[in-house]
Amino acid sequence: MRLVKLDAIDSTNDYLKDLVRRGEVDNFTVITAEYQTKGKGQMGATWTSEVGKNLIMSVLVKDFIKDATAVFDLNMIVALAVADSLRMLKLPNVAIKWPNDIMSANKKIGGILIENSFRSDGSIFATVGLGLNVNQVNFEDLPQASSIAVVLGFEVDKEMLLNEIITRIKKSVSEWNVYSKIFTNQYTDLLFRKDLLTSFQASDGSEFQGRVKGISKQGKLVIEHAVGTDQEYDIKEVKMLY
Repeated sequence: MRLVKLDAIDSTNDYLKDLVRRGEVDNFTVITAEYQTKGKGQMGATWTSEVGKNLIMSVLVKDFIKDATAVFDLNMIVALAVADSLRMLKLPNVAIKWPNDIMSANKKIGGILIENSFRSDGSIFATVGLGLNVNQVNFEDLPQASSIAVVLGFEVDKEMLLNEIITRIKKSVSEWNVYSKIFTNQYTDLLFRKDLLTSFQASDGSEFQGRVKGISKQGKLVIEHAVGTDQEYDIKEVKMLY
């Protein structure tokens, strides 16, 4: 894998996408930064990090997603790679808050943002951005955030963690066609608050209670309502309240 290390950048995702636009970039090229000025999350949210404390990275995955219906497959692969790497470190209660937040108990440890480029030749290039709270311990005004170091009580080698995550992503990409059902089941089993009665807010502002049951083939969240019916929700259609 090609690894580009930067001291500071506005966005590792944007930097990697610019490399792709300017010419051929090897599959699984990785960009890391010690500091990111314009970190992005889902739906335009910002993500900030102390200098040098956390894992800020983007990796290019090409020739995996074949069409728009399979976009969420990569989401599952990356989330599982991160979750399994954290469980290897003995981080307790690791879960995936649909679609791409990484949790330890009720605290957010990291987030994933995947941006797909649909090219004129039909190929799809995926820029996978990951922000993972590793050694930062100060989360003032962020009551729902935490880090690996806070939970474990000691600092972790960021480069070791980076290599572990990339190794798992590459392996899962190569094995997806054979083990896709197993990966999907593993992702479902790790869903945050799965089968627990939980409050949600719909896009119209109304609130309801239900239980996370799984995901649809299109990657939508399946929630069982109190009346016993299942309903699918896209990312802009529902928010978990916890």
